[in-house]
Amino acid sequence: MKLLSILIVCAVTVTNALAQTTAKTNRSLTAGFDSIFLKEFKASEPGATAIVVRKGEVIYKKAVGMADMELNVPLQTDMIFRIGSISKQFTAVAILQLAEQGKLSLQDDIKKYIPDLPYKETITIEQLLNHTSGIKSYTNKPEFEGWMRKDMKPMEIIKLTEKDTLEFKPGSDWNYNNTGYIMLGYVIEKISGKTYEEYVQQYLFAPAGMTSSLYGSEAKIIRKRAKGYKKQKDVFLNADYLSMTLPYAAGSLLSTVDDLWKWNKALYSYKLVKKEWIDKATTAHILPGGKNTRYGYGLSIVNVQGSKAIEHGGGINGFLTDAIYLPAEDVFAAVFSNCDCKSPDNTTYKLAAAAIGKPYNYKAIPVTADAAKEYEGIYVNDAGEERVIRYANGKLTSKRGSGTQFIIEMYKKDEFYFDNSLSLLAFKRNAAGSIESLDFSSNTEESNWKKTTKPLPVPQTFITVDAAVLAGYVGNYTLAPGFVLTVTHEGNQLFAQATNQPRLELLAISKTMFQTKGVDAKIEFKQNAEGKTESLVLYQGGREMPAKKE
Repeated sequence: MKLLSILIVCAVTVTNALAQTTAKTNRSLTAGFDSIFLKEFKASEPGATAIVVRKGEVIYKKAVGMADMELNVPLQTDMIFRIGSISKQFTAVAILQLAEQGKLSLQDDIKKYIPDLPYKETITIEQLLNHTSGIKSYTNKPEFEGWMRKDMKPMEIIKLTEKDTLEFKPGSDWNYNNTGYIMLGYVIEKISGKTYEEYVQQYLFAPAGMTSSLYGSEAKIIRKRAKGYKKQKDVFLNADYLSMTLPYAAGSLLSTVDDLWKWNKALYSYKLVKKEWIDKATTAHILPGGKNTRYGYGLSIVNVQGSKAIEHGGGINGFLTDAIYLPAEDVFAAVFSNCDCKSPDNTTYKLAAAAIGKPYNYKAIPVTADAAKEYEGIYVNDAGEERVIRYANGKLTSKRGSGTQFIIEMYKKDEFYFDNSLSLLAFKRNAAGSIESLDFSSNTEESNWKKTTKPLPVPQTFITVDAAVLAGYVGNYTLAPGFVLTVTHEGNQLFAQATNQPRLELLAISKTMFQTKGVDAKIEFKQNAEGKTESLVLYQGGREMPAKKE
């Protein structure tokens, strides 16, 4: 009996020790996730919900921020959000179900189902799925804002772009396209005899056990629905109204982070379609010239710290969402935000990276001026693009083409991370020790850039314009019906925001000419004889687009 007692005591001691170790590990893991999630979203603002699942176990779930700012209701993890373009994978799987049943072929011409389409070219179902159709996206048309309050049927939406010239020969290029997914929704209805809403509910949500997901509606009372917000200057506002008939099969679904995990589990346990179809959906399409589109069927193929990942985000009035799955590690992460002012993409990537033990957690080490000068130069990739590495004001920067200039920080010899980004640069040396190229890597790209002997360009100099002058530029400028450029200013800073696009800072080249920060475009303000601003000209992509002030 004494021996048995000793064994029992030992077993209890070991069990308690393991429990304490596990609890300590879980606290450390939660703290790590909190440091990522709570850094981006605040309790007093519209916020977000997040979930991280590893090997079937929920290891992190949290909500922060307000679900309703007017009623002072905080977000909870089971609240329902518009998921925007994450909806596309549901549409894609519905199409694959019909293909698996032999009711359609991915190589069918879309005109088989919509015979009135005017396109002479063959446009296949597969080209709609992977965005290689060349059809113009209705959400890119300047008139889109004027349509947002109008209820439309699928064929009415399809007709919005049917007279537009194809952007390229079908199958020859890639361009993200919402119109294609409207067409796919229409095909689902035509073949199944059910509305898109009915089909998704019966054949996708129900089998996956998604009890908190549904087709969007502004009229329905939906319990635990989070309100959506936008931000102008530093003020939060209710999101602009959008008829949920308009995003349709391209973006009208509502869900929770829990339900999206259930969906992911059903998808990769092949409960909805066979493995061969999921493999097709999660394989990046390669264009005829060899370019990798990094897109399958309603899903993007990216990487997280070197691991293959399947990802898609969503952006819709009042909401931004993102979800990612790492199949090799069986890690799923999703973040839903109820303001279209803060993207959750980087947060989702960081949570997933932390879950696999490879956090984006670089610490800068100092670089001397002499060492920094060694990295300077113009680097060129295979596509002929130029990247300028420059040292100024004690910092190294990288600028690709006419894009944003980023500060880069060294975390080990010859290796750098981008400030406020997940991208990396690694400089390569030849046998003599001289730098001859650099490798750029991001979630969606890996490329090599060779160092040239070209001299560094003279940096663009900007001036400060008096706030009183900037005040004269403030107003709305109509570029096209329903497409407005709104100019605002804060102190000595001028900003411009086009309809349904982010706000951009304008940098003054002269008192009337401004460069848009991060975008290759210029804006010139025009005055009348009395010196009052009456119009502007937007210079972009070789075009001059005049706009009158309202």
